[in-house]
Amino acid sequence: MGAEGRFPDAEQFLDQIGPAVRQAAAIARALEGRVENTPKQGEATAVKAAFTMADTAVQEAILEALLQHFPGVSLQAEEDTPLVREFPANAPVEVVIDPIDGTLRSFIEARGPYSCVVGLAVEGRYQAGLIALPREGLFFDGARGGIARRTRPRGPSRPWKAEATGPRVVVSHELPEPAVARLEEHGFEVWHGSGGAISVAPLIPGFRAGLRYSPGMKSISIRGRVGVLVSRVAGGEAWAEDGRLFPDDLDEPARALVVCAEPGDRDVLLRALSEVL
Repeated sequence: MGAEGRFPDAEQFLDQIGPAVRQAAAIARALEGRVENTPKQGEATAVKAAFTMADTAVQEAILEALLQHFPGVSLQAEEDTPLVREFPANAPVEVVIDPIDGTLRSFIEARGPYSCVVGLAVEGRYQAGLIALPREGLFFDGARGGIARRTRPRGPSRPWKAEATGPRVVVSHELPEPAVARLEEHGFEVWHGSGGAISVAPLIPGFRAGLRYSPGMKSISIRGRVGVLVSRVAGGEAWAEDGRLFPDDLDEPARALVVCAEPGDRDVLLRALSEVL
C-alpha cells in the first residue's frame, strides 16, 4: 500500500521490508548481553512483562521502512514505540510485528533461538511472513501462492524447502516435562525456543519439527502464527492440538501448534501433546 493507498503485493512487501527486518535482526544480535530487562507494568507474567531497549530499537527500524513504503497500513505491534502513532488505527491491510519474540527466555537468558517476526494480513489471513533468527544468522520469508526463501547475512536469497534434516525439535518453554520426555523417547533432541522459531522449525538446518503449547485455555497468538504461512509455502504443514489443520483464520482459536515436514513426525508430536492436554 503506497502513498496512493493501493493494496500491497505480497512479494513486493517481502522485497521492500525484508532488508529492514534483516537490519533489525543485526541490531538485536549486536545488543545481545548488553541490555537489561526493564519489565512492563500490568502484565500477568514475567515472560509477558519482559522488555529491553533492544525491543524498541528493533521495532523502530522495521517501522521506519513501513512508513517509507506502506504508510497506510494499520499495526498490531508488540511494543508501544514512538513510530506506532504514525500509522492509522484501522486499515484494510494490517502488519503484525513482534520485534523480539522470546525476550525473556530466549533473548535475555539465551535459552534457544529468539526471533524477529513480521506478517502482512488482509481480511484476517496472512498473505506474507518474515521470520529472522538473529543468533543463527537465518532469515526466512514467503508469500501466499509463492515460494519460501532463506537468506543469510550478506548472502543472496535462495528458494527453500521444509525438510526433516536432523533429530532436533523446537518446543515452547512452557511445554510440560511429560511431553518433553515422550519426544526424547522417540529419539528427538529437544530444544526450547521462541514461537517464531517453532513456527519455521522444519526450515532450520538440523531440525525437523516444532511444537508450541499454550498453557491453560489460551490460544496461540496472531504473532505466533506468522511463520506458519512461511512453513506451508515451503512445503511443510501445521496442525492444531486436535489434529485438524492449523487455522488460516487468525481469529480461530488453537491451543497448540505442530509444524513439520514429515507426517510421521506429526503423529509423534500430537501424541506427546496429548500427555498434557
